Amino acid sequence: MNVITRKTLAVFWRKHPQAERPLRAWLQLALRTEWRGPADVKAQFGAAVDFVGDGRIVFDIAGNKYRLIVRVSYRYKNVQIKFVGTHKEYDRINAETVEITR
Repeated sequence: MNVITRKTLAVFWRKHPQAERPLRAWLQLALRTEWRGPADVKAQFGAAVDFVGDGRIVFDIAGNKYRLIVRVSYRYKNVQIKFVGTHKEYDRINAETVEITR
């Protein structure tokens, strides 16, 4: 898959260095795979993913310490990073729009 806006990950792990290793691991998996649909993502990540609509997927990173929201275009093999944050930060947004809710 082509991962768009990778810089978002680097900016986050500079602020949260303990997130770098698990986010790099996720990135390497995403770059080496070709998801054809949600079933492929679920098969690869199991319970660590949730599908929230509009092609968006929420990944639990580092045992759910962090959350990563991406929008996937299976047809064009693109993954766009929409949000990366701590679980606490994630709780304050709407995953479908990545807008602050509180």
